[in-house]
Amino acid sequence: MAFEDMDVDTIWMDGEFVDWEDAQVHVLTHALHYGSGVFEGVRCYDTERGPAIFRWDEHLERLYNSAKPYGLDIGHDPEELTEATVELIRRNGLDSCYIRPISFYGYHSLGVSPGDCPTKTAIGVWPWGAYLGEEALENGVDVMVSSWRKHASSQIPTNAKTTGPYVNSLLATEEAKDNGYVEAIVLNKDGNVAEGPGENLFLVRDGTIYTPGLSESILDGITRRTVIDLAEEMGYEVDDSATISRGELYTADEL
Repeated sequence: MAFEDMDVDTIWMDGEFVDWEDAQVHVLTHALHYGSGVFEGVRCYDTERGPAIFRWDEHLERLYNSAKPYGLDIGHDPEELTEATVELIRRNGLDSCYIRPISFYGYHSLGVSPGDCPTKTAIGVWPWGAYLGEEALENGVDVMVSSWRKHASSQIPTNAKTTGPYVNSLLATEEAKDNGYVEAIVLNKDGNVAEGPGENLFLVRDGTIYTPGLSESILDGITRRTVIDLAEEMGYEVDDSATISRGELYTADEL
């Protein structure tokens, strides 16, 4: 669904609630040219007790940790972002939604070094259904192994959710769609399984659940952690530091 078709009208930006149309930045904003921003993608669910944000504290912790390698001072403490998000959901009249906090280097100069560029921080919320569509939850999806490789942590921090490197995900996703698939699986520099463009990967074989370890150039996904915790609580054996070859994808019982 396009934004113009959604019934949302408010954004939180740099400490203020602003009209959706007024949440703008200059065309020479540093992050627009160099991808110098960090963000989170968080779900809020409709429950009997009202809207409930999924593992918000962990997402915020990752947001602040993502900012550290880039010297990015978010400029607002977690309590302020939490209060702003709750109020933003209320103002937009949403029971369930997607939440996108983002912090990035703004407009001042355009050298590669951000120098004195100010930090801009914003939060948007809007309705967004299942990431790969509702049918995918019941029927699964067709995927392909992408020809594009995931960058190594020695090149760009893979434990940081950074805006710029997501062009890697864009390339893998578009390649999959161009070839008639719904989603891609991305390998790391060593040719082992890393993750999907927007999700972590789990493989099931002989009753054991495997997922690539953090050293395999993956994002430390909050949902990944949750799946591991729930699976172990249910009595499944989970290997969360696995090295998975491409060939194992084809012999797995489930993906």
